[in-house]
Amino acid sequence: MNNKHIGIHNSVFRVGIVYSVNGREVKIRVDHNKNSSHLIYKGALIKNVSVGSYVKILKGYTPIIGKVESEYIDESKQEDKVLISAEETINRTLIVKLIGFIDNQTFRRGVNELPLIDNECHLLTTEEFDLIHTFAGSGKGTIEVGHLANDSLVPVKLGIGKLFSSHIGIFGNTGSGKSYTLAKIYRQLFTHYSSNGAFRENAQFLFFDFNGEYSSHNSIIPDSDKKVYKLSTRKTNGDKIPLADDDFLDINLLSIFSNATEKTQRPFIARSIDLYKKIDKDENKFRNFLKKQIKDILTMSDKVKSELLLDYVGEILPPKYDVHGLDIGLKSDIHYHNKSCCYYSDSNGVFINFQEQPDQIENLIIYIQVDQFNFTDSFIHNFICIMYMRMIYDVLANRALNEHIAPAIHKLRQSESDISRIFNSSKDIGDFWGESNVVVIDLSDVNTDTKKRLPLLLTNKLYNEHKKAGKAQKYLNLIVDEAHNILSYQSTRESEEWKDYRLEVFEEIIKEGRKFGVFMTIASQRPSDISSTIISQLHNYFIHRLVNEKDIQQVNNTISYLDKVSVESLPILSTGVCVIAGQLAEMPLVVQIGKIEAGFRPENETIDIENIWQVKGTVSK
Repeated sequence: MNNKHIGIHNSVFRVGIVYSVNGREVKIRVDHNKNSSHLIYKGALIKNVSVGSYVKILKGYTPIIGKVESEYIDESKQEDKVLISAEETINRTLIVKLIGFIDNQTFRRGVNELPLIDNECHLLTTEEFDLIHTFAGSGKGTIEVGHLANDSLVPVKLGIGKLFSSHIGIFGNTGSGKSYTLAKIYRQLFTHYSSNGAFRENAQFLFFDFNGEYSSHNSIIPDSDKKVYKLSTRKTNGDKIPLADDDFLDINLLSIFSNATEKTQRPFIARSIDLYKKIDKDENKFRNFLKKQIKDILTMSDKVKSELLLDYVGEILPPKYDVHGLDIGLKSDIHYHNKSCCYYSDSNGVFINFQEQPDQIENLIIYIQVDQFNFTDSFIHNFICIMYMRMIYDVLANRALNEHIAPAIHKLRQSESDISRIFNSSKDIGDFWGESNVVVIDLSDVNTDTKKRLPLLLTNKLYNEHKKAGKAQKYLNLIVDEAHNILSYQSTRESEEWKDYRLEVFEEIIKEGRKFGVFMTIASQRPSDISSTIISQLHNYFIHRLVNEKDIQQVNNTISYLDKVSVESLPILSTGVCVIAGQLAEMPLVVQIGKIEAGFRPENETIDIENIWQVKGTVSK
């Protein structure tokens, strides 16, 4: 560029001069001819400086970059002039916060020196603007998520590596566009790698979908490229997640499922797990153990204790029916002699004392019925049978009291139906991922307890698998929309032990997951409900409209990347507009998220109430 063109360029792009420097805050007096909203340069329309814009202050050969945080005007008193236009009496002042500088064609965040009074202030050139808004290294892949909210001609492309090798937080009130943003960034990612075999082989994505937004037809990606589990605790024909017994055999999870107390019930569950592993679904071994227990029970003198234990046996065994299909009862041929304090039978009028003739117990219905016992495909059902057997052992050995342990078994039995409807623990369980690297868990038709438990169980399983694999493992991203459902620390529906364990699992992933290739993307309309530990450990943020003061404070207190302008703009952001901040951007950026192609959008549109309320054949006034 020759000197003539430089002079023209500088005159057009010049904003004004510095007249006050107070630390990082600099005041710029705007030239009188630069108060219009747009400028024309080489036939192109250029947006003039305004609040939220970036400017450069020239100090020698160092361009210092600042962001306009506010502006004001005052009227000058020039009484010595006889003729003066009204326009010349108005002084426009910009308050600029310094954010960085350009060195060797690279934007660097931070302030290495301050400007001087009378240093010129200029708009950024296209090249300088691109330097500041470069979100990927040279030659690195990018995805386009939208354009600058205040300039539709400037697209925003984010570096794939910087964005997805990080924990991502997406926050915003209902209807602000947060779910759409989540869908947009993953739609762009999957489209970018649609024909890449290594991506399908080495990257896995698990969506926890609480409202059925991403499991719908072709949502985000075609149905053929994802595996969807439509779960239900209300119906029996829902999909089932394959899960091996070892995944259930976790003392923490089973204690949570059964609301186990720390001092009595939790140790009992630990003993039950040991017994389960010892028997290892060997039906003959289980039957032999149970037959031995029946003999021990029927040779007891204590009627109260033995009746209780016989009831436990009855909970394990299938009913005994006669030829007419009537339940004849497992204890119909067993009697107790109060005077002799023993169990007996009087088959064919012969009195048989089982304490004296224990071998005769083998002819009883309850003993013979043991041979009809079989393990099922339901882990919970099998484990409950083991718990009853463990209970019999403990009571026989005076190690446990019924009133202390029974509530834990009953609570687990209450969950048996729900767990059996959503999990498949049979021998042929199949592969969780199927032939896809994207799985969507649709939780829209499951109860509240299952919504909390299932994400924890699957997350814990997958994370532990990655930890065992070490550093040479696949990439895994856990995507949780409506994350306050499982990451809230204010829940009153659960015990403190359950809440603490749930948060510990997710907080460990947030803190340590990147070492093992495990990352999280969370979206929520109530960031104030989510653990501050989790929010503060996220790396990149997409923040939509937030109106609640507590939510704004939580975001402002835990996200160090936000500036004053960005925080103050949160309550007034329009739908689909968000502030992007974090490690991928040198400074916060207000972006209008782009549209997703028709047919791939999530089912999260607000209903058209006028269309629903409109009576056919009438016209609204």
